[in-house]
Amino acid sequence: MEKLQNITLRHYLIQDEKCIGLLFYPHKVIQALIKELPGIKWSDKYQVSYVKNTPENLKTIFSKFKGVAWVNCRYFDKNKPVNTHGDGNGDISWAENRVLKEGWKGCPREYLQKLQIKRYSQHTIRTYVGCFEKFINHYGEREINSLNETDIRNYLSTLVEKGASNSYINQAVNAIKFYFEIVLDMPNRYYEIERPIKEHKLPKVISREEALAIINNTNNLKHRCIVSLLYSAGLRRSELINLKLTDIDSKRMLIRVDGAKGNKDRFTLLSKNLLTDLREYYVNWKPKKWLFESPGGVQYSASSVRQIIKKAAAKAGIKKDITPHMLRHSFATHLLENGTDLRNIQALLGHNSLQTTEIYTHVAAKDFHKIKNLLDL
Repeated sequence: MEKLQNITLRHYLIQDEKCIGLLFYPHKVIQALIKELPGIKWSDKYQVSYVKNTPENLKTIFSKFKGVAWVNCRYFDKNKPVNTHGDGNGDISWAENRVLKEGWKGCPREYLQKLQIKRYSQHTIRTYVGCFEKFINHYGEREINSLNETDIRNYLSTLVEKGASNSYINQAVNAIKFYFEIVLDMPNRYYEIERPIKEHKLPKVISREEALAIINNTNNLKHRCIVSLLYSAGLRRSELINLKLTDIDSKRMLIRVDGAKGNKDRFTLLSKNLLTDLREYYVNWKPKKWLFESPGGVQYSASSVRQIIKKAAAKAGIKKDITPHMLRHSFATHLLENGTDLRNIQALLGHNSLQTTEIYTHVAAKDFHKIKNLLDL
């Protein structure tokens, strides 16, 4: 019995029309059956036989080659999303209201709409828009849909030559794939685009004394509560500014974090000392909806939180560049050093995998203190 042949289906955009390309090794029976497909055409540019991408044609392909060839359709699998972090409100007003510099091509409207529908965070939207616009403007007046896998690889090579970080190159790949695979609904079209080897950097942490010094050198009670919450509850900056008054559960001494990264809800710790400050803050500042508000009841901004920490750290005489996320890293590390179970830390941080939380075992100094330094023997 003859061995089953293999046909791989790939996405192609030919003359602005989504098509199914059929890739296979030369075989008389396969070639004869392909000629029988309705509307079959040949592309000199891609050197591939193709048909229009429709559910009917996809069904016909499976039917035509049943028992003759194995049809590999992994590139049509929608179970491999580019990004699963629908953790924001999908606000695209920033991108829509910009005034673009002359000659600069902006993101297509459908790109912004897809980011909005998927409720990506403000940070992710800015990152994707910025990366994708740099890509399409790299090719000047060329139509976006005319760009192909070779163009993407050439652009990524340019980024490498310019010394772009692995993190930025990965972001660029995500932003580009988002258009061709999500916006155009051609999943895994560029599945095989190479990415830089992932960097395994240890989280940057500060000591408990430094964290307390930053808290004690804030300008006012509101700022003190903001920094205290980041450190004592292990919150992300976006989670902090999204806190509502009702999220503080003083009876159970917990803080509810709604719709965190990956659209997950969780609870984290509420400090007794901080609760006293929060009650005093509420009496003096009278926030209405958000726990922390700017004048006029507007939600507090992420940049304001960053500035509070930067100024307090400088006032405390700390030379390091302290970020809000360093306080979250320090929260996890200090809990681990104090003997808190890793799984409890995982739950408090909202990590899907314990493996993600285990990185803190590499920075916790609990066991290192038991080791006698060779110079001190």
